[in-house]
Parts: sequence; C-alpha cells; structure tokens
Amino acid sequence: MKESKNLPKSSSKNLEKFLEQVKKTPTRNVREVAGRLVFGMDATASRERTWDNACQIQNKMFSATDDIGGINVQLCYYRGFNQFQHSSWFSAGQELIKEMAKVTCLGGHTQIAKIFEHALEEHRTQKIKALVFVGDALEENADALCHLAGKFGVFNVPIFMFQEGGDRFVMSAFKQIALLSGGAYAPFNSGSVKELQNLLSSVAVFVAGGHEALEKYEKRDENGNNLTLQLRK
Repeated sequence: MKESKNLPKSSSKNLEKFLEQVKKTPTRNVREVAGRLVFGMDATASRERTWDNACQIQNKMFSATDDIGGINVQLCYYRGFNQFQHSSWFSAGQELIKEMAKVTCLGGHTQIAKIFEHALEEHRTQKIKALVFVGDALEENADALCHLAGKFGVFNVPIFMFQEGGDRFVMSAFKQIALLSGGAYAPFNSGSVKELQNLLSSVAVFVAGGHEALEKYEKRDENGNNLTLQLRK
C-alpha cells in the first residue's frame, strides 16, 4: 500500500494495521442472524425411546428452514438427580445429533423450571424466538411453571409444549403453560417418529420465518398440526 501524502507516517501505519485486521476478520455467517430456538427435553429413564426418535429427525428440522433463513438451536435437558445440562448453539442437524448421541437417559424427577429459567437468561443475553419442550411428566409446582410461562409471554417468546402420552394432569398444565406464553400445545405418540418430526419441523419454520411461514408450511405439507391456529388465539 502506498503511503498517503496527507497522513503522517504513524497514521499511515495505523491505517495499514487496521486494514490487515479487517482482512483477517471472519465473514459473518448467515446462521448468526438466524432465529434462535431453545430445545428442551426430559432425559429421565422413561424418555429413552423418544430421545432416540428425536435424534433421528434433527436434520429434517433444520432442512425445513433452509429456504427461509435457517435456525440456531441449543439443546437443554435434565436427568438423574438434579442434573441439568445445556449445549452450545448449533446451526446444523448433524452437530446437534452428535451432541444428543452423547446423552444417556437416567431416572429422576422433572426439572422443567430449570429449562424455563435458563431460556429466559439466554433471551436476556440475546433474543430467542421460541422454546420447545418435549416431555411426558410433571412433578413440580404447576403454578410456579405457569408464572414463568407468563414471563415468556411478556417477552413475546412462545413456548411449544409437546406431550408424550395422555396423562390428564400433565395435559392441563402443558396447555396452560403454552397459553400463558402465547405458544402452542400438542400431544404425540412415542411410537411415531413422523409425528414428532412434523411438530418439531413446524416450530423450526416458525422460528425461521414467523407466523406466515408456518401457515404456508402447514398448508403445503398438510401435516395437521394446526399450531398456526393456536398461535393466533
């Protein structure tokens, strides 16, 4: 680079250093501005089969958003005695699958509140678009969880509660949590990989493209989730 006649020698060197640093700065990845989704799962012993099913469908969840901006996903789970873990953020299905494959399910009580509190903290650091929770039981204070769900509603961060099984108490609580947050509730059968795949893919599309993208996706795929209708209530 030629030295500028209008700049002192020291200023010219500083400018050269700055330009060299700019060249070394990584190009911003498109995924860095993609919608962020916290994906929470119950990893207690009863959930082993569903955990394996969820591992199988992560690529589909990411690919559903490829043409509308993509997503970044963080995995959270609890298991055993007072164990709660969360991963880094992933922008590809294979990365998330590798992380999930490391996890073994262990018996223990539910810790849904920890997932909610962690997601709220993540949102305060950098906005998240939604929280997904997949589980089959509730052994905590439902009123306390509903209070946390109300905070999600204030921040306009919907919670998508997906229930495995048909326990009526769990169903009632999950529905209230979804409603208070401005999210949606849906049951699924633990033996149906396709059903869970459709649910998670629908949420991924919502995170990447909002209500309009979700409505188009559900009409196009005719998967019958009707999450769009719940989100509009």
